Amino acid sequence: MLLLGLVVALVASCGGGGSEAAPADSGQPEVRFAPENGSKDVSPAEPVLATADGGRIVEATLTNEEGAEVAGSVSGDGQTWSPDGKLGYSRTYTLSVAVQREDAPPVRQQSTFSTLSPDAQTYVSMNPLDGETVGTGQPLAFYFSGDAPPPDKRAAEEAIKIRTEPAVEGAFYWFDDREVHWRPKDYWQPGTQVSVDVDVYGKKLGDGLWGQEDRRAEITIGDAVVLRADGSSHQMRVEKNGRLLRTVPIALGKPDFPSNNGRHVVTEHHETKFMDSATYGLPVEAGGYETEVQWAVRISNGGEFLHAAPWAAADLGHRNVSHGCINMTDEDAKWVYDLLNKGDVVEITNSGGPDLESWDGFGDWQVPWDEWVQGNR
Repeated sequence: MLLLGLVVALVASCGGGGSEAAPADSGQPEVRFAPENGSKDVSPAEPVLATADGGRIVEATLTNEEGAEVAGSVSGDGQTWSPDGKLGYSRTYTLSVAVQREDAPPVRQQSTFSTLSPDAQTYVSMNPLDGETVGTGQPLAFYFSGDAPPPDKRAAEEAIKIRTEPAVEGAFYWFDDREVHWRPKDYWQPGTQVSVDVDVYGKKLGDGLWGQEDRRAEITIGDAVVLRADGSSHQMRVEKNGRLLRTVPIALGKPDFPSNNGRHVVTEHHETKFMDSATYGLPVEAGGYETEVQWAVRISNGGEFLHAAPWAAADLGHRNVSHGCINMTDEDAKWVYDLLNKGDVVEITNSGGPDLESWDGFGDWQVPWDEWVQGNR
């Protein structure tokens, strides 16, 4: 009995089965990872973070499955590490971090996770572009690439962030499933600064559809240049920042081919342009034309331009004789060409024709505000 008791005592003292747990605080620093180790289908835009507990980060390396390293940086207090940019789709990443407590060797921990593989991606084109100065009628237009399903319109709007200085009231309006515009309630105020952030990368924009690339733009609104063309007086008032600069004799579209009434927006400049009415569905044999003109400024996709028309000199200021364009003398056309900028406004009244369609060029201002704010989703 004495021998048996001694054996039992020896086994208990050796702890052969590890029945006694280690102290709760081992004194070792640890790392908390986000995303957690083993995470799958992570958005490449989701924050990646390593946070040290009980020590400081002394080294961190993030590599993809091909061994390429992703640059990153440690916070000033040494407590966190994060990559300097966003990650890629369809990748597997390993984040290895060494943390160290003072007067102790570093401890290394790692986490592996994978990013999602999108079924489809969409690229967002935009107009105007970064650095442009545009007129007070310029809407902000966004076009989602057509090689993928159309986006969820609400999700797409939430991903496009627009800031203005000074602040203005504005809203989105969809012209089709892939094209959305944003404009203020009224024409922009000259000098407004517009910041556009298209934050779509890593964002789900619909069923299986993800953004391909972020876009940024800083845009300046220039002077308020408005041309008011009157088809009954055959005169066009040219105003800049509310001041009349010149009254120009003009000819609008003749009765068979009247100009469109309404608020047009300048989109293109051409010092010389070959005008072919067949491109708008009117061949020469049906009363159309093939003519090279100078100082052409486009104001609609339906073929309306301001341009020089020396052949109509006797009609300017008296009769409407064009096929829908605003005809002027060479001198006036050159002066207008030099004055106008992309986004400036041309308002046509009393043309005898229909109203400009909202989808024709930038006919955005043809949509009443109470209808525009509904979004046409």
